[in-house]
Formats: sequence, C-alpha cells, structure tokens
Amino acid sequence: MIITISGMPGSGKSTVGRMLARHLKMKYYCIGDMRRKMADDLGMNLAEFNKLGEKEDFTDRQVDEFQEKLGRKEDNFVIVGRTSYHFIPHSVKIFLDVNLEEGARRIFSQKRENENFKSLQDAIESIKLRDESDAKRYLKYYGINIADPKNFDLVIDTTHMPIEKIVDKIAGFVSRERSKDF
Repeated sequence: MIITISGMPGSGKSTVGRMLARHLKMKYYCIGDMRRKMADDLGMNLAEFNKLGEKEDFTDRQVDEFQEKLGRKEDNFVIVGRTSYHFIPHSVKIFLDVNLEEGARRIFSQKRENENFKSLQDAIESIKLRDESDAKRYLKYYGINIADPKNFDLVIDTTHMPIEKIVDKIAGFVSRERSKDF
C-alpha cells in the first residue's frame, strides 16, 4: 500500500507523514524536503525556487518524475508532496487542510532553515504567494488543482486537531481500506 499525503502549508504534512510511516512500519519520503534541497543547492529559498518554477519546469519535473518512478517500482511507503496523489494514482490519497493563520503560525514557530520570516504576518503573506505559485505551476504543467477535495480519499482539517489524533484517524482509514482489498 502507498499513502500519499498532500495539503496546505503548515497543515502538518511532514510531521504526520513521518509519524504515520513509523506507526505503519513503512518507508517515508518528503518531496518538500527534496525541493528545499534543490533550492538550497541553487542558493535560493523556496519562494525564489517556486518563482523560477513558473518559467522553468525542471523545478517540479525532477521531483515529479521521481515520484512517478517510485510509485511504479516500490510499495509500502508514505510520501508527502502536494502533487504525489497525481503521480501515484493507485495510492491512498490524504489531504490535510488548515486555516491560513494557524498554518502560518506553525511554520513561523518552526524556524525553518531556508524560510525565515520576520513576523507572523510575513509568514501569512509568504504562504499566500507560495499557494499562488504552486497553483499556477501545477495548472500550467499538469492541469491539476491540488486543493480540490474530489482528488482525495480522505480530507482532514488539522486546524484544531493534535498530531497524534490525525495519525490515528489516517491509520484507521488505511486499515479499513486494506480490509476492503481482502
């Protein structure tokens, strides 16, 4: 079984993905980490890298081709990425939502290495720009809307939900999905 986790910035995708993979004893992959490393290798932050991606498709295509190949050759893993559900269509597709302010608060409090914000408002503005860039790129290159709930098997609003409860909810859903196969 392959589980893809997509969602809004600050919704807990990476944290939930790592915990879920550990809980289910599966491998874990994170496309956001790969893209941040690509940006860092070019001396850019993620916002700059996303802007470049609006003109140069390699910023997305490299990780998307990786996901596609991974979905064909491996099984039993959790992958976190905003387009993972699209490139691994036979996966169990999870979407984590969060309201903008809470997502920004979480990101701001994390002090991510290549995403430094001066204030919570700065983080909110950055998320808005990131979402606009992502939406533009994914529509341009793939014709998809990554936030459309119809693309997913399970949608969870994480705004007021503890991480452990989110992981439990997904694990329960996955368990029910597995039992349908037998």
